[in-house]
Amino acid sequence: MNLPEDFVTKYTRLLGDEAPAFFASYDLPAHRAFRINPLKEQEKLSDTNAQGQLPYGKWGYLGGVAGHSVDHVTGLVYSQEPSAQFVGEVLAPQPGETVLDLAAAPGGKTTHLASFMQQKGLLWTNEIFMNRAKILSENVERWGVENAVVSSQSPDQLAKRLPEFFDKILLDAPCSGEGMFRKDPAAMQYWSEDYPAECASRQREILTETVKMLKPGGTLVYSTCTFAPEEDEQMVAWLLENYPEFEIDPIEKPADSGIQDGRSAWSNSTIDMSGTARLWPQDLPGEGHFVARLKKRQEEGGEAAQIKAFKPANLPAEQKVLLKEFLAATCPGLTCPADRLTLFGDHLFLVPAGTPDLTKFKILRAGLALGTFKKKRFEPDQALALALHPSQVSQSYALDENDWARYVHGDVIQTDSDLQKGWVLMTANGNGVGWAKYSAGQLKNFYPKGLRFLVQKDKA
Repeated sequence: MNLPEDFVTKYTRLLGDEAPAFFASYDLPAHRAFRINPLKEQEKLSDTNAQGQLPYGKWGYLGGVAGHSVDHVTGLVYSQEPSAQFVGEVLAPQPGETVLDLAAAPGGKTTHLASFMQQKGLLWTNEIFMNRAKILSENVERWGVENAVVSSQSPDQLAKRLPEFFDKILLDAPCSGEGMFRKDPAAMQYWSEDYPAECASRQREILTETVKMLKPGGTLVYSTCTFAPEEDEQMVAWLLENYPEFEIDPIEKPADSGIQDGRSAWSNSTIDMSGTARLWPQDLPGEGHFVARLKKRQEEGGEAAQIKAFKPANLPAEQKVLLKEFLAATCPGLTCPADRLTLFGDHLFLVPAGTPDLTKFKILRAGLALGTFKKKRFEPDQALALALHPSQVSQSYALDENDWARYVHGDVIQTDSDLQKGWVLMTANGNGVGWAKYSAGQLKNFYPKGLRFLVQKDKA
């Protein structure tokens, strides 16, 4: 790979004897990996190519995932570069906590955090650019996450409305992307000798707002996919020098993982960086990452910030009846407390417990999308199909290989199954795929038109 000349000069100076192995790693193939979704039924993995488990976490594996496979479409697996998977393991949120993923698109780290939280607590996931936020929202939906709010706001807008609100925050910061060169050579076109310093300036602006949203006693994980000291150790040093209430919470590096300590000598300070982590492409499978975990000290006598509470929707009587009838007939195992329901137009959401007031935010997803009120009926959402377990519904239909191809193509399915007229959860390998409506031996297909595809048959 033809690396930028200034990049080679810089890392020859910084790495010394380690530099040849570092540069040689760019000529090796990029590593692929994926995570298994613990929120889903895992009775069978149909189309993954697992080549060994990662040394950190219990859900990550080396290997590839096919985009239109049963596993991928049902949200059982997520393709995520190996070293990026270490970030979620470092934050490791607990069920019931209030968590922010601030720069979250396309959703790899968000879905990882959701795996830890087990649908309990509030996972607020944000992306400032709307086109990327839409991709984030789609991945949250496919993963079957019920407790996520997806927004598209700038950090300062969030900080103004949500001061000291979160128990844990992840900032996977926009960076110079030096760890992307092997996976995406086009990233080199943006790189210049001054680019890391430009990114560091933006990172300081984002961190200035980020720290305002963390509760005293809370945890902030800062990460990048670059090797630049300006954006890594020097950024952590800047944060500690300007916000003395923060301290490094040392990261445990699994034995034989190849993960190294951060470089104190690169920090332009006297601060010990050994508690931070560096993942280098010459030392482990992965493209490279820097990760720091910081703790905000609990202050004595501080007053909790006042956050405006969520106000539930006041559904008209007709909509209450339609919803009650739908839940009783279709998914009696789903609990929908009235004080957690909100409407966006005619689209009904079940917001996570602990959600604040959502007015004046640009919200793409306010928890679990239940469905849409139509004329004299309630139509369930695709997100609901992906979140529900078959045990929660009155009727489900397990797709075989031929039915799968028909369903994801949008075709009507003929069946002699003993089904009752009404909504049916279509499943594959034990997980929801979408909805169909049964009547007179036919399953009318409600798989979204924008998701439909033609299954390619293997050639003999």
